[in-house]
Amino acid sequence: MNTTNTNTVVPAIGRILLATIFIFSGIGKLMAPAATIGYIASSGLPFAPLALAGAIAVELGGGLMLALGIQTRLVAALLAGFSIVTGLAFHNAIGDQNQLIHLLKNIAMAGGLLQVVAFGAGAFSIDNRANVVRKLA
Repeated sequence: MNTTNTNTVVPAIGRILLATIFIFSGIGKLMAPAATIGYIASSGLPFAPLALAGAIAVELGGGLMLALGIQTRLVAALLAGFSIVTGLAFHNAIGDQNQLIHLLKNIAMAGGLLQVVAFGAGAFSIDNRANVVRKLA
């Protein structure tokens, strides 16, 4: 028995919950760029100011796009990759339980984002709205 409801708000809530951490993190980086640049540089990554700009664009831009359901599958895939890469780059001291938890958080977020990649934005999204308009035209 298929009980899928294509008009459910659950995918939208899921997208918003997943997007929240990216949006807040992007805003945090905007508010404290020097601290973030220092943290990036201390991890041994080159071009810390450029990395900061990229991280803000991915986190804030991608987070907002995910929440609104714009290019959702592509954005979710990008954020999943970003989560894995940043987890491995910044939370790789797994002997420290706090760093291990942060790494596992990033991996879990990537898993949730891959569900969005697989199943799409859902009914309450700009992607869905655009598809409806296209079908009516």
